[in-house]
Amino acid sequence: MLQHNLKSFSYYSSKEEEKQRQESKELDQKTIEKLLESLANQSMREKAPSFEELESTLQQNTDTSNTEQTQTESDQSPKSDDTKSLTKYLLEHGYLKDDKNWLTKKGFFAIGNQILRNLLSELKTGDFGLHETKSVGTGTTVLDTTKKFELGGELKMLNVSASILNTISRISKQAKSLEFPLDVDIDDFEEYETTEDVRASVVYCIDLSSTMKSSLTSSGMSRIEAAKRALWSLYVLNKRFFPNDSINIIGFASMASTIDPFDIPFLKTYDANDEFLHYTNYQAAFRLAKKILSKSNSKNKRIVLITDGQPSACFVDSDSQKQLILSEKPYSNFYIPNNDLLSKIKSDKNFKLDQGSGTEVYLCYRYKKVDPKVDERTVLEAKKCLRENIQIDSIVISEESELLEYVQNLEKAFRGKTYHINQNNMDKVLVIDYLYNTKKILGSKN
Repeated sequence: MLQHNLKSFSYYSSKEEEKQRQESKELDQKTIEKLLESLANQSMREKAPSFEELESTLQQNTDTSNTEQTQTESDQSPKSDDTKSLTKYLLEHGYLKDDKNWLTKKGFFAIGNQILRNLLSELKTGDFGLHETKSVGTGTTVLDTTKKFELGGELKMLNVSASILNTISRISKQAKSLEFPLDVDIDDFEEYETTEDVRASVVYCIDLSSTMKSSLTSSGMSRIEAAKRALWSLYVLNKRFFPNDSINIIGFASMASTIDPFDIPFLKTYDANDEFLHYTNYQAAFRLAKKILSKSNSKNKRIVLITDGQPSACFVDSDSQKQLILSEKPYSNFYIPNNDLLSKIKSDKNFKLDQGSGTEVYLCYRYKKVDPKVDERTVLEAKKCLRENIQIDSIVISEESELLEYVQNLEKAFRGKTYHINQNNMDKVLVIDYLYNTKKILGSKN
């Protein structure tokens, strides 16, 4: 019996030691947040590091962080002598996957929540909120206030107590004694007011032309990095607080493609190695966005164009259109991407270019000006969106006054809005704009 107890005691001690050893490998929350911040920065670089290259970067950031901590705290972190310790830890805890786009959904939302939390902490109280209206009607949200009952209304919305009090008040004013059952009149009835929480469908169209690599601010971020960070936080906000709304992402240059939201951090711009795909085709963005929104039953449909350049390309949908351009400009350039390039784009960028919206593209870059044919096709496509009650707004991230003037003229015709911003406040602009414009409380009879 004594020997049995001794063995049992030894076994228990071994388990405790194993548990302590496992706990010693756990990272504290501050270190995890540092690692997530590093992952965010690494994923949004123009050339994101491979999964194998992440370890040295993470180790370097962790070692730098540990110099600011006590020796006791640093001893509780995984040791850097295991060359796979940090990536292995993040793999085991579901933040990373061994893939080209190495963020998992858990990692995507963890980093996005961190970006969103930092963003919202910088906003002042009252900077954003829900719009309300004085109009009321039948909707999905029941209010505490009441109104006179309307014939044909829902009896389940009847405010019984208020209706009985109206009956008693009416009888008392007529100097009559109360008799039961009460003589209730239809004018005594009151019903609860309701409002409708309008669902929204928004398509963000990100310019992926080569100039989006440029950086004009002291932050060190390029235009595409700022746009990715803003959309990352916006998508997380949407999923956390407005799950009934839908956000879709389109990347466009000469042609457009839908983008998986979880690929936002790894978006890359086009360059000269992608043949002629690095031009700017607003029409491609509008056309694909309209196709997406046509499948939505939301009442509030919206396109937000994020661009740093004027349109320099458009589709040629028929031979007559092409001949018309050639009759005026015999040396015009037209482009159709070949199958090899399409496969390369699919493999490198995970883009499936939308050829159903158009395949042959007319290319015409004019310094600080827009070709008349490109402008004409762009405006016509936008007007098709307006006819389907789709609002178009624009985010301009460029210091060129010509671009701002062109977009502002478009928005006047489209009855939309233009935001002229820089990279440093893009995330705030998009989040506040989304909250103001997509979550309005509207009376259904408004």
